[in-house]
Amino acid sequence: MISVKNLTKSFSGLAAVRDLNMEVAKGDIYGFIGPNGAGKSTTFKILCTILKPDSGQVTIGDVDIRKGGKIRSMVGYMPDMFGVYEDMTVYQYLDFFGAAYRIGWRDRKRLLDGILDLTDLAFKKEAMVKSLSRGMTQRLGVARVLIHDPALLILDEPASGLDPRARIELRELLKELASMGKTIILSSHILAELSEVCSRLGIIEQGQLAFEGTRAELNTRLVHLSTIAIETVSDDTELALRSLRDAPFTESVEREGEVLRLKVVDGFDAIHEIPTFLLQKQCRLLRFEQDNPSLEDAFMHLTQGKLQ
Repeated sequence: MISVKNLTKSFSGLAAVRDLNMEVAKGDIYGFIGPNGAGKSTTFKILCTILKPDSGQVTIGDVDIRKGGKIRSMVGYMPDMFGVYEDMTVYQYLDFFGAAYRIGWRDRKRLLDGILDLTDLAFKKEAMVKSLSRGMTQRLGVARVLIHDPALLILDEPASGLDPRARIELRELLKELASMGKTIILSSHILAELSEVCSRLGIIEQGQLAFEGTRAELNTRLVHLSTIAIETVSDDTELALRSLRDAPFTESVEREGEVLRLKVVDGFDAIHEIPTFLLQKQCRLLRFEQDNPSLEDAFMHLTQGKLQ
């Protein structure tokens, strides 16, 4: 759906994005993660044709972004801070944008009723926009970007400022949109939310990707940050402890009662071989469980918080 190759954008000689390469497949919910100033919003604005890149190639659905008019019909963009017309009702606000997209009034009514139902705003259709809570305003923003039925939704910090219930409701809405065939790319500082909802992740720092892939691929890359709980038949615990201490893949191993806590060295990703290793040492396994690092731990490990 999105292909970015060697994308570069600078402002007054300062690179915001440099040689960025990323891929987002159709139907993905892609979490775009990075510290402030890493290049997330700049990338989003280039994808939406608001900014022109200095160099590189970007296509959305096989269409080059330099064909701005066609791209804009394919994309729904919700920036982190978006203005609303407060002296309108919710329905009037959406109707205004429907008219701006040149949707006829008969089709528009049917369309807007469907969008209000989808975003759970139907009961607020006659409410003034200025009366909406932060969560409802974010829902209104999502509703607005759906009006022209874009294939791609780009959402910059959609969960910002939301309370826990509103975040859960937004997460469920995003899953529903993905089930309808929408491709979604979003950023968030609430990393736990991205871990819950995203099928793929991209971690960016200083305008370049430090990682791109699934959560499982991230776990594999950072396996050395994991703790592996190992439990054997009681008679074999000491043998397993000695064997693991001598193993080349072991960074540290500690005993907690009958459970051994193993950390492997950086670069070792063959976790599946450890049970075989122990069985070859005549250790009878009862439990082998990997505790993967949180997305926050992964983020802190892969980025250094450097501004450009």
